[in-house]
Amino acid sequence: MAKKEMEVVKDLDLKRYMGRWYEIASFPSRFQPKNGINTRATYTLNDDGTVHVLNETWTDGKRGYIEGTAYKADPSSDEAKLKVKFYVPPFLPIVPVVGDYWVLYIDDDYHHALIGQPSRNYLWILCRDNHLDEKTYNQLVQKAIDEGYDVSTLHKTPQTNPPPEGEGPKDTKGIWWIKSILGK
Repeated sequence: MAKKEMEVVKDLDLKRYMGRWYEIASFPSRFQPKNGINTRATYTLNDDGTVHVLNETWTDGKRGYIEGTAYKADPSSDEAKLKVKFYVPPFLPIVPVVGDYWVLYIDDDYHHALIGQPSRNYLWILCRDNHLDEKTYNQLVQKAIDEGYDVSTLHKTPQTNPPPEGEGPKDTKGIWWIKSILGK
């Protein structure tokens, strides 16, 4: 049976969407370390209308990060379907990797969001705070199920309280990225 087209947010206010988002849960990804904690994304609107993306995670006390750019997949559409481009590996950025970033749900206060993409291989639950109450979390999981996601591999991301401030010690060699590609 063919899966229905996912419903995405319409008329996303990009300015309100900017800022820091904490990863509450996600599908495991070869682009993120398995034992990463305090994973977060910070979005900054560029003058040209694109979005600077900074994804960070901490592994063994060190900060790993990758930077990229997001842009509307179809500038004439009112749908929140974005493309995100990163260059890999992060320590020698030469290969562009482009992925879909669809905002499937965002609450009226722009406090929590459900992010996916058309293949349904990736899913993120994001929040402005580094924690989310169980009722809201379960509602977002149900929304993902309603959009055709198999949430059996959805993994809650450990977050410390308080979250790390600043950058912390860096993984300057990009070892986290290599380990994640190798499945470690």
